[in-house]
Amino acid sequence: MAKKIITFGEIMLRLAPKGYYRIVQADTFLASYGGGEANVAVSLANYGMDAGFVTKLPGHEIGQSAVNALRQFGVDTSNIVRGGERLGIYFLEKGASQRASKVIYDRAGSSIAEAKEGDFDWERIFEGADWFHFTGITPAISKNLADICLKACKAAKEKGVTISCDLNYRNKLWSKEQANQVMGELCRYVDVCISNEEDAYDVFGIKSEGTEVTAGELNKEGYREVAKKLTERFGFQKVAVTLRTSISANDNNWAAMLYQDGSCYFSREYPIHIVDRVGGGDSFGGGLIYACLNDYQPQDTIEFAVAASCLKHSIEGDFNQVSVDEVIKLAKGDASGRVVR
Repeated sequence: MAKKIITFGEIMLRLAPKGYYRIVQADTFLASYGGGEANVAVSLANYGMDAGFVTKLPGHEIGQSAVNALRQFGVDTSNIVRGGERLGIYFLEKGASQRASKVIYDRAGSSIAEAKEGDFDWERIFEGADWFHFTGITPAISKNLADICLKACKAAKEKGVTISCDLNYRNKLWSKEQANQVMGELCRYVDVCISNEEDAYDVFGIKSEGTEVTAGELNKEGYREVAKKLTERFGFQKVAVTLRTSISANDNNWAAMLYQDGSCYFSREYPIHIVDRVGGGDSFGGGLIYACLNDYQPQDTIEFAVAASCLKHSIEGDFNQVSVDEVIKLAKGDASGRVVR
């Protein structure tokens, strides 16, 4: 029987100009859906796992369209609450060369932002669940959601459910001081922490010496100390850190590290030419959760997660639409990109 994973957060309507058009150039926008925890649920459903997404959506047709976008991949939407006035929106302008990508949020007053603790029966939701995943984006949306996340973590812990969290700091949603306070409380319940080269510093002030992200300088070995300090503070079972070296908006080097039981495991590094980088971290989280639930060895776990997210960078939209076989093929070294006939 497939392991059951519950994810909780906001799914939004994504509006993006075609190709590399800037927003000020656009006369049409391509509509799709996405959001951190929803993206993770889709990855896991594509891998054959029993993945459910929990949120609150308006009862009208746009809310239903978001539900339908999840259902087509086999995500369990039965615990989605309906109510409120609107679905959050984000506008994406894809960067190219030295011009960075840009995200503009229009999510204030969304149904999930105004959700109440009584909207979610966590004891029922976590019945039979093996894993719970959320990100630092969700508690940043509103004070109510921070409280709901805490209640969910407590309920999951009481049920013996493994909890993972991607720190995912967003400075457009809250300050570093707010993030430190709220995430410091939530991380007491977390078993598996996911971070990138900036989040640990932005949220908890823990920095890898010798790293300057904007200059494209990454000291991978420094993250051993970052993971060690995070583990000492919160008692995490595992800490996974994605390691992105940005050459330009189109070209990155992509790798990751897993810290477990005092040992570090580094993945191979992939040079990636980016089609769409939004959801790259979420695809890493989905790959990591899949590998953990299927009892992969630590090195195989980090290789699977990185290969999954490497492939996501080649796919338009938030969702990582790849299979386990495709990920394993890349993780085992077939990175040629040759036509499969």
